[in-house]
Amino acid sequence: MQDTRAPLITPVLITGCILILVSFAVRASFGVFQIPIAEEFGWARAEFSLAIAIQNLAWGIGQPIFGALAEKFGDRRAIVAGALIYAAGLVGSAYAVTPLAHQTLEILIGFGVAGTGFGIILAVVGRASSDENRSMSLAIATAAGSAGQVLGAPVAEYLLRSMPWQSVFIIFAVAILATLLLLPFMRSPKPATRQELEESLGEVLVKAARDPSFTLIFLGFFSCGYQLAFITAHFPALITEMCGPIAVGGTLHTLGITTTSALGAISISLIGLANVAGTLLAGWAGKHFTKKYLLAGIYAARTIVASMFILLPITPTTVIIFSIAMGSLWLATVPLTSGLVAHIFGLRYMGTLYGIVFFSHQLGGFLGVWLGGRMYDIFGDYTAVWWIGIAVGAFSAIVHLPIKENRVVTA
Repeated sequence: MQDTRAPLITPVLITGCILILVSFAVRASFGVFQIPIAEEFGWARAEFSLAIAIQNLAWGIGQPIFGALAEKFGDRRAIVAGALIYAAGLVGSAYAVTPLAHQTLEILIGFGVAGTGFGIILAVVGRASSDENRSMSLAIATAAGSAGQVLGAPVAEYLLRSMPWQSVFIIFAVAILATLLLLPFMRSPKPATRQELEESLGEVLVKAARDPSFTLIFLGFFSCGYQLAFITAHFPALITEMCGPIAVGGTLHTLGITTTSALGAISISLIGLANVAGTLLAGWAGKHFTKKYLLAGIYAARTIVASMFILLPITPTTVIIFSIAMGSLWLATVPLTSGLVAHIFGLRYMGTLYGIVFFSHQLGGFLGVWLGGRMYDIFGDYTAVWWIGIAVGAFSAIVHLPIKENRVVTA
């Protein structure tokens, strides 16, 4: 008998993975530029931190906008617009010499990430996947973002050894534009129930706004953004300044990791590497278990891991352990959260609805990055802002529990 099951690996999934990988590789590298840019211009740490924070906020604002544009004018047109804006922001940043210029240009970069990242790509992948494969497809696409994180920070660190940071930004802009060559493969149907086709976007938005579960999902995603953005932007600097020395002749030293600065870049890579496995596991679990309990468990585990890290002495060993543990929980929330939105509200307007939820994520990201720099300048270290991240993580673990996983859109 012929096997009629839909394939998991499709051209849409492969293309989506490459687009997210490159987009996130560039985005994940910004923490590596914290110290070089601040030192060149003599800025306080909060100046470039605010620029990255603005990038996160602009990403969050742009996500539902690009989601709506994709649903109105087509996914590929929205992705082209996002890539062009992304590249323009990077090129402009290469020539920016004031904090205000960097902060303004990060708006473009944030919108560019919105047009080439999770919101649009996951919606396309979700529509192109069968019901059976959707959870795993979303996990694979999300894991591609982690692969980008594995590559982004070390590549930036490597390039900075041989060229100024301005040249690295130009190279990253070219990489973003090169992904547009893959867009012909980014085709997907728009499966929807009859009721979904009859409903307008406004009707679905009103329905979501009145649903307490949507509000809880929105609130719960805040801490994910806070924790991820803070660590991406500040963890390399935190390790550089707060970690104990790397032992000469030890394993790390033998591998060529001889400074805490290099360890900081590698830590971001380790987080991304561990997250590939964690995200794929989350995608598999989302198919077999209740998503809200999985999300609550992930946020609770993050709270425990972060608490142990800050309470223990910060050494190269604890940095490696923390990076792997946190990495396994890193983007595991994304396929579960996006899958939860699709399950409750359907696929027709998934891009817009997930974009709204993602705004909460990026609002958290804005505060995490900005507070990181601001409180560092006040207290001289990252301890206080780290504990705030622990508190919001515990909050998210709690608010996911009352969510009702009932379909609002029915056939």
